[in-house]
Amino acid sequence: MKIDIPHIAKLSRLWIEPEKMEKFETDMAAIVDMVEHLPDVDEALTLDAKHPMQLREDVAVEHKFRREEMLANAPEVQSGCLVVPKTVE
Repeated sequence: MKIDIPHIAKLSRLWIEPEKMEKFETDMAAIVDMVEHLPDVDEALTLDAKHPMQLREDVAVEHKFRREEMLANAPEVQSGCLVVPKTVE
């Protein structure tokens, strides 16, 4: 299977060194081949009526971090807010 690594890199906005393109193509082809050969999962084996799945209760934690702690590693902060690049003209 031929995988177009330059096209995938362009779509994902990644820069891959030209000398590594062939290795990435080989690795991706191996991954796709492995996934294609995975066995099908039988639903009867995955669902057990005697032991139904129980979801945990979602509990929100408030005020776990102070604003200063959260902004300490931000590349740019202005007036207590993150500064991000403009995305819409």
